[in-house]
Amino acid sequence: MNEKKPIKNKRLLSVAPMMDWTDRHCRVFHRHISKHTWLYTEMVTTGALVYGDVERHLRFNEEEHPVALQLGGSDPADLATSAKLGEKWGYDEINLNCGCPSERVQKGAFGACLMAEPQLVADCVKAMRDAVSIDVTVKHRIGIDDVQSYDFVRDFVGKVADAGCTTFIVHARNAILKGLSPKENREIPPLKYDYAYQLKRDFPDFEIIINGGIKTEAEIDQHLQHLDGVMLGREAYHNPFVMANFDQRYYGDSRAPKTREQVLEAMIPYIQAQLALYGPHGMKLNSLTRHMLGLMTGLPGARAFRQTLSDSKKLALGDANLLLEAAARLRIAA
Repeated sequence: MNEKKPIKNKRLLSVAPMMDWTDRHCRVFHRHISKHTWLYTEMVTTGALVYGDVERHLRFNEEEHPVALQLGGSDPADLATSAKLGEKWGYDEINLNCGCPSERVQKGAFGACLMAEPQLVADCVKAMRDAVSIDVTVKHRIGIDDVQSYDFVRDFVGKVADAGCTTFIVHARNAILKGLSPKENREIPPLKYDYAYQLKRDFPDFEIIINGGIKTEAEIDQHLQHLDGVMLGREAYHNPFVMANFDQRYYGDSRAPKTREQVLEAMIPYIQAQLALYGPHGMKLNSLTRHMLGLMTGLPGARAFRQTLSDSKKLALGDANLLLEAAARLRIAA
């Protein structure tokens, strides 16, 4: 298990929890780009922890701190048990998912559909806060289906705040529970950043963090004039080097950022250790390198880099030095 470390950083910048993407290997990779940006796990359901393999779902690496565990569930007792496990394993924050619109999640009666039951969310938050000493936060949408009124999200936040939650991560789109895929739910409902800004004005003592469609430092700067933090999602995954200057620009870190090649070199010992730990049949090289395909986004030769890292024959060899070969291919192609 991981020893809890004191956290000095605010959640000024963070990378969103993204299913099938932000696993522990992805988070180590992101940590080599930014030392201070907060990282979130993929959503872990309470059922997976109460009835499943706790170690498989909760293990992570020391270098990931600060790192938050996102939980999916709607039973206060199960969430309390899961939050307690998260704290025991060393996570720095427990986050409740009230934003995922997928039908699979809805069948479990959690995710975005929970926004229709703010008292239940409050009960869940209270149960978790009573069980742990670390922060309990909520990630949510601004509305569900055709509910467009700002009053809906304001009342939701107000009710959940009654249970002691003071940090709200606002994905500034509605969640359409029927008729749109999760991907379409990230693109079709319009972004309404002003709803998050108004939440901060109505609840000035709360930590309000914005999420949804944010890609550039200029956009981050704009949001930070109104809010306490910014969470990046798909941009951080597909173009991870967007985070390269975050530590210096936003956290006052005097250390020079790593170059792209230095990030690759730093990942090689980690990959070698993971492959050795789990053996050739327990861990595939692609499980680690797939998160790194976007590292060269925007550079001449980026396609050659991706092609090399996606070469099935090379991946089958299980040699972490493939990262350096891919970088060399990029230079040649450029």
